[in-house]
Amino acid sequence: MIAPFLFPHQVHLLPALAQRLMCACERQRKLQCHLKLVPDRQRAASLCLQHCVCMPESLAIAPQEAAAPKRVALFAGAYNHIADGVSLTLNRLVAHLDAQDDTAVRVFAPTVKEPALDHAGTLCPVPSLAAPGRPEYRLSLGLSTEAKAVLRAFDPTLFHIATPDVLGYHALQTARRWGRPVVASYHTHFSSYLKYYHLTALEPLLWHYVRTFYAQCRHIYVPSSAMADILRAHGITKGLRPWERGIDTERFHPRRRSMAWRREQGIADDEVVLSFVSRLVWEKGLALLPQIRDVLRERDINVRLLIVGDGPARDELESLLPGACFTGFLTGDALATAYASSDVFVFPSDTETFGNVTLEAMASGVPTVCADAVGSRDLVDEGTTGALCPPGDARAFAQALAPLLVNAERRTAMGQAAHERAQSYTWATLLARMDRYYDEVRAAVNAEDASSTRMPASHSA
Repeated sequence: MIAPFLFPHQVHLLPALAQRLMCACERQRKLQCHLKLVPDRQRAASLCLQHCVCMPESLAIAPQEAAAPKRVALFAGAYNHIADGVSLTLNRLVAHLDAQDDTAVRVFAPTVKEPALDHAGTLCPVPSLAAPGRPEYRLSLGLSTEAKAVLRAFDPTLFHIATPDVLGYHALQTARRWGRPVVASYHTHFSSYLKYYHLTALEPLLWHYVRTFYAQCRHIYVPSSAMADILRAHGITKGLRPWERGIDTERFHPRRRSMAWRREQGIADDEVVLSFVSRLVWEKGLALLPQIRDVLRERDINVRLLIVGDGPARDELESLLPGACFTGFLTGDALATAYASSDVFVFPSDTETFGNVTLEAMASGVPTVCADAVGSRDLVDEGTTGALCPPGDARAFAQALAPLLVNAERRTAMGQAAHERAQSYTWATLLARMDRYYDEVRAAVNAEDASSTRMPASHSA
């Protein structure tokens, strides 16, 4: 999954590379690796065959779009084929842009025949391969001839790149040839995933590519100050702009708490519920959950685990957590009810760039105990709204959870503080900030154009 970010100019090698990685994953499976990456092999095989999607006829550029003063082309590695935080954030942004009379937007991203989301805006599919061993993810292969034609007809005034992959690289090169400004949003902390694929030796090479890529962008929108600090430490210092994630504070609210819903899940009224919400993939720190439970049991603290989400690790996680309540994937009001109906939220992932689920739990009035990592560090106020623990340390997590699990008054106080802390993260505020950023880039380009027209003619040979 990392190779396309390191060698984007060698696009022609990707199919062969993907085949080799698939063979490696199959050998790993036969060795009974403890990471169950693909629980349904027939579905996985089907997904792997979905290399690209035909271009729909609805992509013709309407006259009002061509005349829009702001024309934004968004390039993303994930948009509608998977329901993750990146996809949901980008769909929210596109819906916001689409609602503006002076703005037109086109999205260029991989997709599949049966996408996970009803996407916002107009999506121009790009060719892609299923990620080896993880077919729910797609590896883009750049811009097809059809996609290039759509991009040329759309004639964007701004390129927004959400993933520095092959597609993002092609978009960056196209923007440079056309003399168009480029901005980028940072959604995935790729270097933090290397350890899960035993590829930590590639980290210097990965950072070299990322540093080179973002040096060519006018703005880089980062989701937290902690993430900005990491980028600066690796030499990415120019153009950093804060762009956190928002939540629907009306939907995610303590009033959603429902004892009736808990009973429907088989949870007794006197049970203390420890919730976890995420895609069920091992990179989210899932292996720590049974360890935390075991340490709590050593202290005679019994909790009911509530696991909300789905993914390739679900079957194995269920076997490791007998008695836990698994709801599967939830969204909308059902998800909000699940959050608010729990008592404490735990999130051991250290691979996030922003803790969307942490923020949703806080808005729901639930104290949060999270890994002291980029995703949640800027959100959790230690001792006030929850606690931060060293990543991977089950005993530290249990130590932080214990006072909350045994003391209802403490839970209530921290939950209220968490709810109040979350109120400043509204989508209206954050999307308006993106409008200002786009306008800032546009103004800078106009100023540069005006300056160049005033420059005296060169007398050089």
